[in-house]
Amino acid sequence: MTVPTSGPRPLRSGIGITALGAYVPDRVVPNSYFEAHLETTAEWIESRSGIRERRFAAPEQTTSGLGVLAVRDLLAHRPDALDGVDSVICATSSPDAMFPSTAALIAKEVGLAGAAAMDVSVACSGFVYALSVAYGLVAGGVARRVLVVGAEVMSRVVDQHDRNTAILFGDGAGAVVVGAVPDGCGFQSFELGADAAGGPSLFLRGAADRLPGGMPMGPYLTQNGREVFKFAVRMLGDCADAAMRRAGRQGSDIDWLIPHQANVRIIEAAVQRLGLPMTRTVVNLDRYGNTSAASIPLALCEGVRDGRVQHGQQLVLAGFGGGLSWAAAALTWWGGAAEA
Repeated sequence: MTVPTSGPRPLRSGIGITALGAYVPDRVVPNSYFEAHLETTAEWIESRSGIRERRFAAPEQTTSGLGVLAVRDLLAHRPDALDGVDSVICATSSPDAMFPSTAALIAKEVGLAGAAAMDVSVACSGFVYALSVAYGLVAGGVARRVLVVGAEVMSRVVDQHDRNTAILFGDGAGAVVVGAVPDGCGFQSFELGADAAGGPSLFLRGAADRLPGGMPMGPYLTQNGREVFKFAVRMLGDCADAAMRRAGRQGSDIDWLIPHQANVRIIEAAVQRLGLPMTRTVVNLDRYGNTSAASIPLALCEGVRDGRVQHGQQLVLAGFGGGLSWAAAALTWWGGAAEA
């Protein structure tokens, strides 16, 4: 699996993120929770992953429900944020149902019933994939503005008695609106890819009884941690660097790397590959764990709201996940997205 090396192809300026919001469930699940039923310790989990705790949805909460709360948080900061939104995309690996789409369910609850709505399923890369679709809809004149949500209830698709996966994942949601921003700001490039040869290393059962090749699938997410780690250590930095090259920039020009939050050692390898210090990346996996498609918008929202991410700075959003897939977006941040 290699990142393409074609020349830079900068995108049309003036399409970017105009508002953002986030939500995590109230229930905090510390590492010590797993000591009672798994052969592990809180210290072992943190030393291997960097995770100290995560959030689990309440029994009555759904993926669409978390997404709705993220959108409401967005509206609390920008009451007019949904004006002109005519499409909704939800990136998720834990949808409420195969159909109706989780995006349509969210749209109904936030006053966008009738808008075009669809889900994007690319696991932890899904949010950046969804951003690329939103960009294309706006750039192509198909949509005026697009609401993009990354939402997951991973606690329900992970076997809580499997030490390889249970300790890593949490629940949450993030939401952004993609639309017109001032020239000079917005998305500059996207780098997207997937290779199903790595699919057996990280998969979740769908309607089929077996994966291609006859590998049986159980009811929960299955992961070969060693193989995924090797893939991610290389690919996270490579796809971020490729996105910057497509934008005509270098990895060292990044002001803030907003990575998928899976393992702190993977993020450390990525910033080393890019020639960046860890102080130029937003990391919150210690508090939320791996929230799959929700992790990048959660980290982005945190970095913007605490004042680290500033107007005009160079950002790269980069993720990897099931597929095996990878995705990165280079963009110049528009500070108006954070204004009330």
